Amino acid sequence: MTDTKTFIKSVAIAIFMVFALPLAANNDEVHHEGENHEASTHVEGGENHESHEAEKFVPGDFIMNHIADAYEWHIAEYDGEHYSIPLPIIVYSETSGLNVFMSSKFHHGHEAYNNFVIPSEGVNAGKVVEIVEGEEVLPIDISITKNVLSLFVSLIIIMWLFFGIAKSYKRNPNSAPKGVQSLLEPIIIFIRDDVAKASIGEKNYLKYTPFLLTIFFFIFINNLMGLIPIFPFGANLTGNIAVTLVLALFTFVITTAVANKNYWVHIINAPGVPWWLKFPIPLMPVVEIMGVFIKPFVLMVRLFANITAGHIIALGFYSLIFIFGEMSTGLGYGVSVVSIAFTIFMTVLELLVAFIQAYVFTLLSALYFGMATEEAH
Repeated sequence: MTDTKTFIKSVAIAIFMVFALPLAANNDEVHHEGENHEASTHVEGGENHESHEAEKFVPGDFIMNHIADAYEWHIAEYDGEHYSIPLPIIVYSETSGLNVFMSSKFHHGHEAYNNFVIPSEGVNAGKVVEIVEGEEVLPIDISITKNVLSLFVSLIIIMWLFFGIAKSYKRNPNSAPKGVQSLLEPIIIFIRDDVAKASIGEKNYLKYTPFLLTIFFFIFINNLMGLIPIFPFGANLTGNIAVTLVLALFTFVITTAVANKNYWVHIINAPGVPWWLKFPIPLMPVVEIMGVFIKPFVLMVRLFANITAGHIIALGFYSLIFIFGEMSTGLGYGVSVVSIAFTIFMTVLELLVAFIQAYVFTLLSALYFGMATEEAH
């Protein structure tokens, strides 16, 4: 257990060293950029048209910048200066080989570095591309993005929680749970008894309980982290369709791998279905085979859509403050009261949604496992 705690601490320190320390250097770069911009403003004849004054608030860009993945973690904007934590860019190109550098080299996407650039428009918008003979070429990209960093943070939190709980059970096996243990134990028992056992059956449920507990707490904790707008939280990890795709693929692979003969018989030649729905046109078998792939697809889309929609609604209310503020300062202050009130209400509602979406994903996975392992009557 000591080795485990040491490992977790080492990982946390490593992530802090790699990602947090470059912030100071990045702020210096931003500061110098601001000075250079200020100097150029004075040179242009003293008309005093500041760039941030000319910029108009675009709610679509504001919302998409939050819910989309990024190569840097934006912290704040003050007086026209952007403060963000640069993240490692790790790309492999057939032309230049392996390239490792910090995202601050792009200066918030406005400059190129070693022929690499992040386009702001086109089919490759938001991705790191290499300019080769005037053409955009996608390299192999394994960069540490905002969502990847958020994933690391959530894994550290999950490991800290459950290794700590395991240690408490080992130290006091016959005593009542305390602290975090007393908070999580009812949830663990609920997933084990009311989800796994009820859906899979007493014979096989223990085999799948570890996986079901893992995906439940992974989704639930990351949903909660996405509601906290302070670094290192606030990323839209479970609202990223690539993440929900991987989770759904796990469920699909396990269901397919453990499926018994009875499961496939019900798909290919379902009993009780009229023969004219199977022959000469195999209508029902085609529908059932499509259902094998539609089920994980629905898992993926449901989680992605619900979490993303929650973020968009909350950010939409925030956007109203700036939209009306551009019309009138007083109007912006007036709308802010209503907007923040609705945002608080939505945040409370999202706390419930965070649990429900984790529960639904886990429940449906358990039901699929139960159908795959159900014995013939």
